[in-house]
Amino acid sequence: MVIMRRLRKPKYSATHRLHLKSKLLKKAATMLVAETEQKKQEKEKVVNECFPPLKLSGLSVQELKDLCTELHHKIDVVDEARYDMEVKVAKNKQEIQSLNQKVVELKGPKRPNLKRVKKTADDMLGAYTDASKLTKADFKVNLKTVKKEDEKKEEVTDWRKNVEAMSGMEGRKKLFDAGQ
Repeated sequence: MVIMRRLRKPKYSATHRLHLKSKLLKKAATMLVAETEQKKQEKEKVVNECFPPLKLSGLSVQELKDLCTELHHKIDVVDEARYDMEVKVAKNKQEIQSLNQKVVELKGPKRPNLKRVKKTADDMLGAYTDASKLTKADFKVNLKTVKKEDEKKEEVTDWRKNVEAMSGMEGRKKLFDAGQ
């Protein structure tokens, strides 16, 4: 059973849609320009509130010196705050790096994907020609043989004899002599 669907006719023609799209883009561009201007004005307003313009005309030498020391003090405060922020950021970066390292350690080492190994031409020819000639690779033949040395076994003595020998002044003297 084949159900045929009727293709819907678009509500708007292609030219009308293109016209609407161009109008939307123009409106978005004007809104973007207005938004950047508004942000710029807000920034200037905040800067003017925080830092009013200096009025240097009509000030005596002493007043200028006082103004300079005040400005210098404000610069020092801002520098201290900036330094504190830099230290905090560096500390946070270090903490993030250590946490990332812990995550990697918890996941375990990344194992690479295994690659397909192609058989050599001899193996492929051998497989096609005669099955009796095929020999399985014996990997143990190529391994080196290691001779094990006989481990030296310590002589087991009766511990009671050792305790008896160490008891008394002779044993203490032996321990004292052994320490030197």
